Order: sequence, then structure tokens, then C-alpha cells
Amino acid sequence: MDKLKILVVDDEARMRKLVRDFLVKQDFEVLEAGDGEKAVELFYDNKDIALIILDVMMPKMDGWEVCREIRHYSQVPIIMLTAKSDEKDELLGFELGVDEYISKPFSPKILVARVEAILRRTNAIGEDKKEIGGIVLDQAAHEVTIDGKQVELSFKEFELLTYFIENQGIALSRERILNNVWDYDYFGDARTIDTHVKKLRSKLGEKGAYIKTIWGMGYKFDL
Repeated sequence: MDKLKILVVDDEARMRKLVRDFLVKQDFEVLEAGDGEKAVELFYDNKDIALIILDVMMPKMDGWEVCREIRHYSQVPIIMLTAKSDEKDELLGFELGVDEYISKPFSPKILVARVEAILRRTNAIGEDKKEIGGIVLDQAAHEVTIDGKQVELSFKEFELLTYFIENQGIALSRERILNNVWDYDYFGDARTIDTHVKKLRSKLGEKGAYIKTIWGMGYKFDL
């Protein structure tokens, strides 16, 4: 089986080497870029990149610009690295379709654990298709269709919808959603969930009404 390919983008060579060494130990193939332009070039030249680790502050093109460019063509999972811990930056990242958001300094072991968690879901083998209320969720292809029409969801939106469907009729707290969909104890603002739910409802159109708000608690998916 071919190694999964990770693109690491950071203008600090020391940081790239640190992340690369930990990923290589886990048998990933690693591509490196020291600026945003090189990252986009590598992305277009390599159609089989499984995940991107992307720094925000870089020369030529910053991480936000790179993310915008890639999201025009692909929903490949993106982990954003930043030296800032500003809530506005985090929300911007999620609006642009970032799947994870990690502030520097961070533990390389934790970063690798999050990479592996995302890729386990991306390549999960199980019940391939779920159908409910006109929504067809194809886990093998990572695609969603509504009444036969494909809907473009980000990686995290897809995982959130999957979790809702698998727990139909159950009231889910924000903390429970974070811990299950994000696959780790998320010590962040639970409004992250609200941002994703708002976008998911919008993309589902009238089917977005299936995601019901439980005031003061969280959400419930029900027909």
C-alpha cells in the first residue's frame, strides 16, 4: 500500500523538519514548502495529497490565501498552524474550510495524533452509504447528495453530518459533539460548533431544518 502523502507548509525550516521527522516515523510521505506559492505549486503537481499542514504567516502568499486557492478545487483536509490565538483568526479559518486549528507552540505528537485521526476518518471503511430524508451520505467516496444532487461539504462538515445522522433523535451537547467529531478533548470555544452547524444547514438547503437547536445545550438531528 502506498504511503499517505502529507504537505507541510511553513517558512521556518526548523519547524518543517520537526513536523516531517515525526510524520516520517509514522510512515507518512512528506512534501515540504517554505512559502505559499510553492505550496500551491506542489498541490497542483501532486493530485494524491491526503492532508495539508499549513502555517498562517508566510512570505509571498499567507496561509489564508493558500487555503482560499485550494478550496476552489479541493476539500482535502487542512490543519492550520498559527502563532496567534485570536478567536477572529480561528473563526476565519473555519469559514475558509480549515478542518483543524493548532496554535504554536504545540506538541508534535499531538499534531501527528490529529493527522492520524483525520486520515482514519477520511479512509474509514464501514457502512458505505446512509440514506435519510432525501440525504444520501457516501462514506467511502466522502460525498453527500440531496435528492440526487451532490452537495460540496468540507471535511469537518461531512463528519459533523455523519455524526448527526448516526445519532438521529438524540439531543447532543456541544461538548459531546466536539469530543466525538473532532476526536480529541477540545479545549476551545464551543461556538466552533455553531459556526459549522450554520454553514452545514445553509448547504443542506431545506434539509438543514433537520438539524434542530436545543437551546442551552446543543443540537439534535431529526426529521
